[in-house]
Amino acid sequence: MGALMSRYLAVLGRQAEISSAELEAVFGGVRQVSRGLAVFDSDILPEIARLGGSLKLAVRIPVTPLEYLSDIESGKITLGVSDYSKKASRKTAMMEALKLKKILVRHGRSVRVVEGNGAVLSTATSLHNGLSGRNPRKVELIKTDEGWYRVIGVQDIDAYARRDQARPARDARVGMLPPKLAQILINLCGVLPEGSVVLDPFCGTGVVLQEALLMGYFAYGTDISERMIEYSEKNLKWLLSNSKRLFSGHFGGCCRELGRSPREDGRERPGPEKTPFELAQGDATSHQWQQPINAVACEGYLGKPFSKVPTEMEVKEQKQECGAIIMGFLKNLVGQIEPGTPVTIAIPAWLRESGEYERLEILDLIDELGYNVNNKSREGLLYCREGQIVARDIIILRKK
Repeated sequence: MGALMSRYLAVLGRQAEISSAELEAVFGGVRQVSRGLAVFDSDILPEIARLGGSLKLAVRIPVTPLEYLSDIESGKITLGVSDYSKKASRKTAMMEALKLKKILVRHGRSVRVVEGNGAVLSTATSLHNGLSGRNPRKVELIKTDEGWYRVIGVQDIDAYARRDQARPARDARVGMLPPKLAQILINLCGVLPEGSVVLDPFCGTGVVLQEALLMGYFAYGTDISERMIEYSEKNLKWLLSNSKRLFSGHFGGCCRELGRSPREDGRERPGPEKTPFELAQGDATSHQWQQPINAVACEGYLGKPFSKVPTEMEVKEQKQECGAIIMGFLKNLVGQIEPGTPVTIAIPAWLRESGEYERLEILDLIDELGYNVNNKSREGLLYCREGQIVARDIIILRKK
């Protein structure tokens, strides 16, 4: 049963435009109040563990911070304050926290204030001080120009690291898709019913597939490389064996019965001896996938890795090679999915000497294949680190 409509605030990740787009796809009505903050209303309690692009989630408190803290059950309060107002500084944040502590102590409460290095507490500081919203006596309050919020979730950076670095089969030569980005790619497909089939036609070592499983979906992966299929199978079996031990606290109830949610589409579904995923070797430009396919989320072929800015000729060659594979895949896919099926794909963009990225420039051709291209992705959703040579340009499609 959903909660009453509430106002929520998200502290956006470094790629703020992508983080905001992810929230919009899941909740709608998202308004960016600053580069690092977005607000939205929802009657469903959002889960931070399902949102790769949000560092923190908070809910608007309808009373003053002092009233809120005064109503907390007896016991020692651990308090952190993050100040996102226009005149914020480390000093203003500490002054707010110490002022609240002084009054509460005067009324007989024990309070410990968590200090940060700036106006806002870092994700790591919040997480490691337990200010994640799970313990009612460990509280992080966020001050904005339009009101106060209480943090209800902090991105569990340790859990992301575990399921990225502890996977038994990894291959740096094929690139390493961050689990956070895999979540974003899935979420940009919009709200999907539990048990939906999420296809990754370039599955590699299975990062998108593992995130689909953790989010309650059926994972369907194909790859042209037999070795990658073997790696994906090994990683997904490892995830199923370790999900409850490693990630159940991170995902709440999402992993409690991982692999045992029933489906009604007639496809064989997991039971005690079955798996909630399907893998097959196949070329994405010609493979015939099993049905149904409810959503497609993937990182397409990114081409050759570069250690320095490529020349004009190198970029031209890469655009031809990558473009041919990606267009071949989308042409093959369009006849195998139902109208309205969402497709989110990361394609390459190359750093130029100017510091700008050169895109593949195939959106008009994609439109002609029979897809609607999301307007936001036409403007460019680039996912990259500073100075990264080959960036990921995320495009959001739906079959017409």
